[in-house]
Amino acid sequence: MARSIALAFPGQGSQSVGMLADLAASHPIVTQTFQEAGEALGVDLWKMSQEGPAELLNQTRNTQPAMLCAGVAVWRVIQTAVADKVDIAAGHSLGEYSALVAAEAMSLDAAATLVARRAELMQAAVPEGVGAMAAVLGLDDEAVKRVCVEAAADQVVEAVNFNAPGQVVIAGHAEAVKRAAELAKQTGAKRALLLDVSVPSHCALMRPAAEQLQPAVGDVALARPVVSVLHNVSVAEADGPDEIRTLLLEQLYRPVRWVETVARFAQRGVDLVIEAGPGRVLTGLGKRIDKSLPTMPVFDPATLDSLMEKIDA
Repeated sequence: MARSIALAFPGQGSQSVGMLADLAASHPIVTQTFQEAGEALGVDLWKMSQEGPAELLNQTRNTQPAMLCAGVAVWRVIQTAVADKVDIAAGHSLGEYSALVAAEAMSLDAAATLVARRAELMQAAVPEGVGAMAAVLGLDDEAVKRVCVEAAADQVVEAVNFNAPGQVVIAGHAEAVKRAAELAKQTGAKRALLLDVSVPSHCALMRPAAEQLQPAVGDVALARPVVSVLHNVSVAEADGPDEIRTLLLEQLYRPVRWVETVARFAQRGVDLVIEAGPGRVLTGLGKRIDKSLPTMPVFDPATLDSLMEKIDA
């Protein structure tokens, strides 16, 4: 039986057309969650997530609100069963907003409006084709950082997602990212793969987006979370709403420290991590980070049943 639970919310990249359809068939709260946020934005997010096309759903301005809803919807499905055991929450990149909604620090409507603005500014900050991201596999964190410094020249390329041991994502100017990817392979990386994204997230190129997002973040209504939320930037709880605002802005151009986040779960005595949202990305990362800490995804009736069995055991 799980005694202490951490919630982990995935970010951009876990979306797919048809996501959560089977769960929605038996839990209307899923559809209602998408409709609630969609009304705030004037967009039919549920229809888009179910019918696509994928090219439309995968546009940053659509992906971010849809993934926010996906995480919150799964949380609402499992909330009654697990709420009294949840001690801590975190989200990977965009997933941090789902974590804040689940922790009652921010309303879903407010979060949807904010992430839609966030996505718009991120997309506008770097023209199409100017930025890029790549996954470097098989090098330790410090080696990846050194590669980025060496490859940067007069451009930006930085280690931005510390996802698992030997799995680091880099981002920046497209040319610099390509140079760093080649240098990483020469340095001993098993692979260095360019990612199919249009925005170089979490690097210095996103500072203008953060500056432009500041008024919207300043206006959003925030409360102290009812459960601890670990932020990507600090791998720690915020002291209050003002610090949450600062961390949400910094998150745009500073790294996602996911390895440290999962380690902090374990340090807090967590004995089960629930990945709330479509897919198993964070579950896979969790197994690479700490095999002794079970992670269970919830995104359909079968995975929900598995979780309920674990909770009731």
